[in-house]
Amino acid sequence: MFRFLCCLLALLPTLAYAQTHNHGATTQSMSPTDHMKLGHANPAFTPKQPGQDAFAAIQEIVEVLEADPQTDWTKVDIEALRQHLIDMSNVTLLAVVGSEPLSDGMRFTVTGSGPVVASIRRMITAHAATMNGVGGWRFEAADVDRGAVLEVHVPPADMAKPKALGFIGVMTRGMHHQEHHLMIARGQHPH
Repeated sequence: MFRFLCCLLALLPTLAYAQTHNHGATTQSMSPTDHMKLGHANPAFTPKQPGQDAFAAIQEIVEVLEADPQTDWTKVDIEALRQHLIDMSNVTLLAVVGSEPLSDGMRFTVTGSGPVVASIRRMITAHAATMNGVGGWRFEAADVDRGAVLEVHVPPADMAKPKALGFIGVMTRGMHHQEHHLMIARGQHPH
């Protein structure tokens, strides 16, 4: 048994070498189809995530635009979408949020510094305009020093939600973001 194991261990480099060759061709000179046959392009072993969320969002929109024969490429503005995603990142990760309860909801004071201030103002103003009245929720936005205030007024049945969601949870409500991103990329102005 010991001799068998020693022989097997001695053969492992040879077996590994044989697996990387296909009738004398190295894997570097093989076609993609040959790689697939060897399992190198097996979907189970192929990465799916592009590695960065903003990049992934842009990639998804580009795929949608390329698949749509009605896309007017003279109006497409992917850079505008990138700038919007920067705003989203600034507000989500870099803004400072203060909150206080209102008799019918919450007031969020959102501040930052540098370019974060403009991101806060754009995002809060846009969200308030887009979501005002949806589900009976009313939004009021106003600029303040170094940021903006978002007041959220809700029906009695939803009183616990604004506090539980917090500012960023309120900002995520409504599945309008994906369509909003597509509109920006198409060169439209969703607000």
